[in-house]
Order: sequence, then C-alpha cells, then structure tokens
Amino acid sequence: MPIVTAVLVACFVCLAYGQQPAAPAAATIKRTILQRVDVPSSNYETVTGTAEILPNVNAGRHTHPGPETGYLLEGEMTILVDGKPPLTLKPGDTYQIPPIAVHDVRAGDKGAKVFAVYVVEKGKPLASPAP
Repeated sequence: MPIVTAVLVACFVCLAYGQQPAAPAAATIKRTILQRVDVPSSNYETVTGTAEILPNVNAGRHTHPGPETGYLLEGEMTILVDGKPPLTLKPGDTYQIPPIAVHDVRAGDKGAKVFAVYVVEKGKPLASPAP
C-alpha cells in the first residue's frame, strides 16, 4: 500500500508541475531610452536610445509608429523590411526605417548594438509586435 500511495503522490506532483506556465523566453532585444524630447508645436516627440540584440537571433517582427533612424555602434546586423531587400550593416553604417514598416533585425555572431532616434506621436508605444 505505501508504494501505491507514493506512486499516486508522484503522479499528482508531476501533473501539477506540468501545468505550470512556461517561463518567459529570454528577451532578444534590450532597449534603453536615453532621452525623450517634445517636438515643438506638435503632438510628437523624439526618443533617443540604444538597442542591443543578442548574437545570432532575430529581434522579432515589429513596427514603430514613426520613422526610426540609427547608427550601428557594435557588431553586425541585417535589417529585414517587408517588401525590400535585406540590408546588412557593419559598425559605422546608418539606416532609416519608414513609419509603420513591418521589419525584423537579425544580429550577427557577435550581437549588435545600435544608437537609434525615433519620432513618434506622444502616447503611442515605441514598438509594437507585427504578425
């Protein structure tokens, strides 16, 4: 009887553990906001910051409500904008992504770090996931 009880307890423990939500995946991109400045006489602001992407991963398809202009500080990355050819960047290269353009970024084997400036309507999220 004690063996049956032990087996039943083990089954319930396994069942309960198996129903726990999975831990969230590690973030592949880390954005650090350095400054937010209102655009005079408008409902817009400029947001300046850095973005760091882990080696050999995609940041994930997303959009920005305004243009993104950037400068690659470290590493290598490829920008994948829907409907356009891939753009591979090395340190010192610049880029611009149009507003609302669905895009992804793939970092090279050393990751990537960019300095970016966004112009966005106040109150809108800096980035939103895209399908």
